[in-house]
Amino acid sequence: QHPRRRGEKLPGMRLVSLARAAPRVRAASTAATPTLAAALKVGDALRPRRRRFTEEDVAAYAGVSGDRNPVHLDDAFARGTGGFQRGRVVHGMLVASLFPALIASHFPGAVYASQSLKFAAPVHVGDEVVAQVQALHIKATGARHIVKFATRCFMDDEETLAIDGEAMAFLPTLQLSTEAIE
Repeated sequence: QHPRRRGEKLPGMRLVSLARAAPRVRAASTAATPTLAAALKVGDALRPRRRRFTEEDVAAYAGVSGDRNPVHLDDAFARGTGGFQRGRVVHGMLVASLFPALIASHFPGAVYASQSLKFAAPVHVGDEVVAQVQALHIKATGARHIVKFATRCFMDDEETLAIDGEAMAFLPTLQLSTEAIE
């Protein structure tokens, strides 16, 4: 449950450890052959997903969600009344939407069951964020698997924790999708 160490970098195409106490894990297969796909194990982390949220992303989310809080849409309000020196803040739930997208990209057919979130630092329009998920517990239930994931989102070259939480998802398999590996 500790944030990553300052300066620790993540390889782009590997399963990686996110917690200090968790062991290093093996690299995911990058071969095109489905039989070489890696299986998810406790301690494994999916390769991170990077995203820079734009003004258009925030406006679209406000339209779809109905969340038109001016700290997201009005720079002067965000700086003054909101107290955000750098201006408008991306909706926290928009940033958190990276977690189910990351899980489903590795496990097509995954069903997201729950999510707890702690918003540790604001993400501003234009900030690049890195979403990471790590398997904490795996339980087989018939044909599906219930997996509890640590969910974290970082900014500033992965130095600042923006979101910390946990998610529960039902996975149809523990085999990583080879289609998700670029």
